[in-house]
Amino acid sequence: MQFQTPYLMFLGDAQDALAAKTAAGIAYWRPDWCVGQLRLPGCKVDLNLPDMSLEEAAAEGARTLVVGVANRGGTLSEDWLPVLAEALERGLDLANGLHKRLTDFPALKALAQSRGRQIADIRHPDREFPIADGKPRAGKRLLTVGTDCSIGKMFTALAIERELKRRGQQADFRATGQTGILIAGSGVSVDAVVSDFVAGAVEALCPAADPNHWDLIEGQGSLFHPSYAGVSLGLLHGAQPTALVMCHEPTRRHMRGLPHYPLPPLQDCIDATLDAARLTSPEAAFVGVSINTSALDASAADSILKQTEDATGLTCIDPLRTGVAALVDHL
Repeated sequence: MQFQTPYLMFLGDAQDALAAKTAAGIAYWRPDWCVGQLRLPGCKVDLNLPDMSLEEAAAEGARTLVVGVANRGGTLSEDWLPVLAEALERGLDLANGLHKRLTDFPALKALAQSRGRQIADIRHPDREFPIADGKPRAGKRLLTVGTDCSIGKMFTALAIERELKRRGQQADFRATGQTGILIAGSGVSVDAVVSDFVAGAVEALCPAADPNHWDLIEGQGSLFHPSYAGVSLGLLHGAQPTALVMCHEPTRRHMRGLPHYPLPPLQDCIDATLDAARLTSPEAAFVGVSINTSALDASAADSILKQTEDATGLTCIDPLRTGVAALVDHL
């Protein structure tokens, strides 16, 4: 699917920044594509974009309303339907990254058809994928993995792609989630692929390439998260990563959405991930740890980076505070 820009970011009634990570990611990496944000009463998220009504956004040239919320389970509130319908009436397309399809609502689907507008349910693949075969393939691949979900895997992969390109290297970000797809313009939302085909979908997403070409593959979930470990494992096997980067948030105490599951030790995650990766990529190795220190002040951030580097023996960076140059040096 091709998405028409610029975007109006719809935040609904999101209660925290992680619930609006789709919108936040697009606004950060593609600010020139975002004309504004539309928030409903009770929304607690602000992307520092102009607040706009649908009428104002249409007048500013917005072409697509992006449902920028990524809530647990990917559900859609029926309170949003009047807003989505009005967007179609005003000539905007809809791009939806939730598990719930907008095309499942007959009134929206009929309205889009009558107005000649596109509804893009981007989380749902529009093609079939083969079963993975696990055969070695040319090219270099880096996969970002994590101790939990919503922890910085996409941001890290995009930052590494940007740094590699700055150095004149061949590199492409490969999106595996709804936010990344809207940033990259293509990709596969692996959490909506039938489980038998997840690894095959990732093989198709990053096929054999020039030996010096890097694919920077966006990780999903965590092998230690009971809700999403299956997706993480299929992605890991299909990626056949040459290099791995572990993403971590040191102030988090439990898996997101599961207060009864404490966050596992970082080294346990590194060891288990490496064991699993070597099924299809025997030479896979970690090149670093990407630490999200956004909840810490500068002094505490520096301290946790050094402590983690000493404990793991791996280069530790925060892609926002320190950049990823030290990590890319290893690549």
